[in-house]
Amino acid sequence: LALASIEVPLAPIQVGQAITVKWRGKATFVRHRTKEEIEAAEKVALRDLPDPQPDSARVKKPEWLIVLGVCTHLGCVPLGTKVGEPRGDYGGWFCPCHGSHYDTSGRIRKGPAPANLPVPTYTFLSDSLVKIG
Repeated sequence: LALASIEVPLAPIQVGQAITVKWRGKATFVRHRTKEEIEAAEKVALRDLPDPQPDSARVKKPEWLIVLGVCTHLGCVPLGTKVGEPRGDYGGWFCPCHGSHYDTSGRIRKGPAPANLPVPTYTFLSDSLVKIG
């Protein structure tokens, strides 16, 4: 399969920064989460989530969040990866098309999206390289 997997170097991604890469033709977000973002994601009560999933089930290393950057409502690409873009009410991503707000774990918190941003299959090849797919 063409682009069945990609390797993403992690060293250039600063703490608090996120990047968008293309994997299988889809935007994929790689975020180097801050201590505060990790703590915020871990503190959320599952009963408060439309699509309950603990942060620990969405990450292999707490500092790295890797999710498909495709809104689960109608397939738009949410904002919040680039500097200055709105991150929504929960510090993650915001889809301005219909107002879906995602948290620092990529979980839907508010708006019409029915599910969390999907976590693709990925493997850490080293501390500074991840293989998605």
